[in-house]
Parts: sequence; structure tokens; C-alpha cells
Amino acid sequence: MGSRRALPSSCPGAAAPLLLLLAASFGGGGHAAAGGAPGSGAGMTELQKHVAFFDRDHDGIVTFDETYQGLKDVGLGAVAAKASAALINAALGPKTRPDNANSSSSMDIYIQNIQKGKHGSDTGAYDAQGRFVPAKLDEMFTKHAKTVPNALTQDEVEEMLKANRQSNDVTGWLGAKAEWEMLYSLAKDKDGRLPKDTVRVVYDGTLFYQLAQGKKG
Repeated sequence: MGSRRALPSSCPGAAAPLLLLLAASFGGGGHAAAGGAPGSGAGMTELQKHVAFFDRDHDGIVTFDETYQGLKDVGLGAVAAKASAALINAALGPKTRPDNANSSSSMDIYIQNIQKGKHGSDTGAYDAQGRFVPAKLDEMFTKHAKTVPNALTQDEVEEMLKANRQSNDVTGWLGAKAEWEMLYSLAKDKDGRLPKDTVRVVYDGTLFYQLAQGKKG
């Protein structure tokens, strides 16, 4: 993998909110131990690789304990990590659980089915299988980044959310709105803009690996 992109200083503390917000529509790194380099998950989608960051024993299942430990590795405190892990696994476990599940807990997240956690009214930066679509990221900024070409202002984020809203999809739209408003709040730069490179590391699967590596350093 090439050089790591710089993350805004607010990102380490944003790790858990970003997972909470984007887990229902997001992807990531690779089958590596926490803090390892992504890219070893051959054949996995970006969405699967993203979640695989938390899969400590590489069995394809992310337990509550694994989510908790992964969140701590990227800089979250124990109390916040435990609360966030509970919400994440409770939300995604039942959605991703296959009929032939071999684990006893309904909160276990099955990486092979993580695309089932996607919601509507999103940007389309992940396709139905959970693969990252770079053209959709480019389109997002081409359409909505009107102040500067590679960053979104708060008003431009709101404009994008409005454009993406699907009729009769209140739940999906509220999810997208919460995700993007939180991401903007946590990752905006000093000029009050959300940079394209920051959004890319959320989508392309490198975010958690960067955060964990930075925490180690």
C-alpha cells in the first residue's frame, strides 16, 4: 500500500462515532490484527475489509468483545468503547446473521453479510455487494463541492443529503443525515470544510488502520 493519508486531528476521537455512523453503509481495511496494514483480505469487498479490522481471530465473525477491543485500539476510552460496541453489534448482528449461524449470540456480526447493513438514501459509494465505487465519491464532490472542488461546506453536505433522499425512506434518510452531520462535525478542517481525502479514507477501508497505527506511534 502507498503512503498513508494524513487525518485531521479530530479523527482519533471520532473512531467510534464513525463506526456507529458508517457501519450501516461502510467498508474498510483488511484481515489483519488491529493496527496492521490493510490489504491481506483478498477477495473481500471494501465493506467487508473495513469490518474485518475488528475480527481479531479471523473467523469471519466480529463479537462484542472484538468490537470493544478494536475501538479501544483506535483511541476510545473503555466506557465509550463498551457503549459503542453494544450499539454497533446490537444493530448489525441480527441483520448479518445467516440462517446457518454457528455462534450463539445474535449480536455477533457476520462479515460475509455486512452489506445487509446498508441503508437507503446513501451516496452510492458502496454498491449492493459492499464494493467501494470511487466514481461515486468523485461525483459527490463534482456535484456538491461548489465553494472549493475537494471539500464540502456544511451547507453543501445538507444539499447533498437532500439530493440523495429517496421518497418514503425516512429511516434511511435519517441514518444518512446522522452519519454525514456527525462526520462533518468531527472531521471538518480549520476552514469548516469536509475534505475529500478524509471522506475517502472512511470509504476505502484505511481509516481504522490509520487510527490504530497512529495510536501505536
